[in-house]
Amino acid sequence: MKTQSAKAKGRLLQQKVRDTILGLHKTFRANDVKSTSMGAGGEDVQLSPFVRDRLPISIECKSYAKVAIYKWYDQAKDNSEGNEPVLVVKQNHRKPLACVDMEHYFDMHKRLMEYEDNER
Repeated sequence: MKTQSAKAKGRLLQQKVRDTILGLHKTFRANDVKSTSMGAGGEDVQLSPFVRDRLPISIECKSYAKVAIYKWYDQAKDNSEGNEPVLVVKQNHRKPLACVDMEHYFDMHKRLMEYEDNER
């Protein structure tokens, strides 16, 4: 794959994540969530302080043609019996990671923010 094509895939993923975050809460505005340029250092999707207060995460996006983790995630999905699959992976000398569907992950945050709004 050409470098330009690879960067385009990464850029599209970042934009999808940006758009998903912008849709989480009615108060989020376009300038609150920005997709950075390819090759820029730091986070791939930058959050304003306003958004970060409500969504305290840091985002790194990777888009590859083939990643082994999907095979394992498919196994978790096959065994989920209608529940949300969660894949936990661990590499030697590293902390375990929990992998979930992106829409499910952000939906959890959206529901939490709506709950907090209703509690105020």
